[in-house]
Amino acid sequence: MAKGDTIVRFEEVSFDFGPKKKILDEVSFNVRRGGKITLMGQNGAGKSTLFKLLTGELDLDSSDTAEGDIIVEEGMSVATARQVIPRPDLELTIRDFFQNMFSEKKYDIDPRIDKVLDAVNLSIPDHDRIVKSFSGGQQARLLLASALIQDPDLLLLDEPTNNLDKAGIDHLKKFLQEYKKTVIVISHDAEFLNSFTQGVLYLDVHTHKVEQYVGNYFDVVKEITIRIEKENRANALLAKQIQDNKDKANFFANKGGQMRMVAKRMREKAEELEEEIVDVRKEDRTIAPFVIPSQPDLIGDILTVTSFKTIKNGKETKRKAEIKLKRNQHLLLRGPNGIGKTTLLESIVNGTAEGTTILEGTRVGYYRQDFSNLDFDKTVYQELGAVMEKLIEEDLRRMAARFLITGDLVYAKIGNLSEGQKGLVAFARLMLLRPGLLILDEPTNHINFRHIPVIAEALNKYEGAMVLVSHVPEFVEKIRMDEVLDLDK
Repeated sequence: MAKGDTIVRFEEVSFDFGPKKKILDEVSFNVRRGGKITLMGQNGAGKSTLFKLLTGELDLDSSDTAEGDIIVEEGMSVATARQVIPRPDLELTIRDFFQNMFSEKKYDIDPRIDKVLDAVNLSIPDHDRIVKSFSGGQQARLLLASALIQDPDLLLLDEPTNNLDKAGIDHLKKFLQEYKKTVIVISHDAEFLNSFTQGVLYLDVHTHKVEQYVGNYFDVVKEITIRIEKENRANALLAKQIQDNKDKANFFANKGGQMRMVAKRMREKAEELEEEIVDVRKEDRTIAPFVIPSQPDLIGDILTVTSFKTIKNGKETKRKAEIKLKRNQHLLLRGPNGIGKTTLLESIVNGTAEGTTILEGTRVGYYRQDFSNLDFDKTVYQELGAVMEKLIEEDLRRMAARFLITGDLVYAKIGNLSEGQKGLVAFARLMLLRPGLLILDEPTNHINFRHIPVIAEALNKYEGAMVLVSHVPEFVEKIRMDEVLDLDK
């Protein structure tokens, strides 16, 4: 088939995970060869589920009430670069990690690995190195490379900029602009998406429909905004006409006789107008403003750093520092992917960092970028209840609701939540913990862009000592920083 021909077509597809978890409702759209498509939608809309339907990890038979058809070009291959590396895969060597991308053993796996690593601007001479030894940004590149090594006809990228520094994002932009095959991307990074997007699929969490648009990302967002404004104006006019007809119907109904027939026609007209009201897309709900209380009565230097280690070209270097953080002092930790930022944060939290001391009695709140300090086998209720001074269900539910964890979701296992929902649980937990030292490693990863200003404001107002790692300058600019430690200088 030629470039531009349809390679995937959804025809009136409906899919759910039970009566309370509808994902798609009579959805129709198509994907053309060579297209660069953005998949938009609110948290929990089902974007990752749609990806699984495309890869075949899920099929329509997975739902008892599924309908419609998913038609793909015969022989078409699909590969996904997921948001995070599965936990069991973190223990694999690089060679085994990539070998697992194939159903049969590849005897030329090493040169294949080198080729795809070069494509994602990552050099790993030792293919026996363990995956978990790499930084979050390096793991993000490994995820992309693991999809590329399969040479798929359709490449699916789920939040590919998470953990990437500016150089990594710029490299990924260039790669996608030059990529010859078809790609669909889920991301909350508007500038990144606009650099290559040719069209948008919008999955609405309320209607469970997919709207298809043509154009770059900013053009489509503008088109959607204009459409919503137009629909709101039309609905406002209809609402006025409906109320006028109801008022007249009530007036004539009280007159009796022939006027009752007029009243009936007025009510019927009002009902007809109500059917014309358009279901305007409801935008994402934003988490409520919140404050992370700090541990009171901590006096003196909460965190002291006199030395630290960096990693460059596989070599460790010890360097001196003079960092002292008291209450209400914030430190920004900078450096490119792989230099050792996450390693330093983890060693501070674990008490194993040479040259670093934490004031005795300080409660440490740690936001890990992979959420591995949350127990994936526990429910949200259990995880939040464990850090409450007094477990009161009503208070716990109220706290969870602030972070959009409502209803039965409170009893869901952490491991079954989306990455974005895990992040919100992590913030709720920090709020309940009341730490004296707050350490945050890439806290915007996986988080809906609407929540980010609220989180930035909470961190800006935090009155304890804080260490922050973030590659998102727009986020950092909103937070007061008293000191900066650049590991690359």
